[in-house]
Amino acid sequence: MGSDCLKVTKYFLFLFNLLFFILGAVILGFGVWILVDKSSFISVLQTSSESLKVGAYILIGVGAVTMLMGFLGCVGAVNEVRCLLGVYITCLMLILLAQVAAGLLIYFQRDALKAEVSIVVRDLIRDYDPDKEDKKSIQDAWDYVQEQLTCCGWVGPQNWTENEILLNTSLTYYPCSCSNGSVDVQFKSGFCKSTANRTVSVADWPVYTKGCMSNVQSWLQDNLGIILGVCTGVAVIELLGMVLAILLCRNIHREEYSKVPK
Repeated sequence: MGSDCLKVTKYFLFLFNLLFFILGAVILGFGVWILVDKSSFISVLQTSSESLKVGAYILIGVGAVTMLMGFLGCVGAVNEVRCLLGVYITCLMLILLAQVAAGLLIYFQRDALKAEVSIVVRDLIRDYDPDKEDKKSIQDAWDYVQEQLTCCGWVGPQNWTENEILLNTSLTYYPCSCSNGSVDVQFKSGFCKSTANRTVSVADWPVYTKGCMSNVQSWLQDNLGIILGVCTGVAVIELLGMVLAILLCRNIHREEYSKVPK
């Protein structure tokens, strides 16, 4: 009976650690995606926000360690190595505590993140210049956001009146990526000329009237929700892994004790 219990616990622990390894790979993938993504709002943030870069490196580190722990758990379960399982349980506990601390930090810093996003976007709009090659990637990312989310500016298109280039042209130009389709626009980046040759106002631009703030914040919340969901799933697997590893260690101890000659 004890031998059967040992086998069941061992194989369950192996399966859980296999899933643990896969989830660790997903977390690592999220971190890499944040660093290399060039076609969404993440690109705007990661080139301007140090906290997001740090967060991405933390995700990569947690993902790599999680994968390593999943591997060690699989090896320890299959070979029934008590010492390895002990190290595995200790490391799981430390990782779980770190994840809880990181989750609390993200929760209490969410308002600061929203404020940081607002500052980053406003600075980007004010300094937007199609001729600046060093800012092309981040500007293209913001053009992509405005086009895909059918919005203009942060609070609204009036944010673009802070742009020096548009002010110098008496607002006769407008951001092409904001075009609402009422006029034919060949390019979706840079500035397009208004049909009026006089000084115009934002109300005369053929652009979307809704700002991107609500859409971007919803997008961030959705993506953060996915990341936090994956981390929660990993935490559940960690708890189950710890319980199974403890049970396996106890069963191995009993099995070895029962084999001692009397």
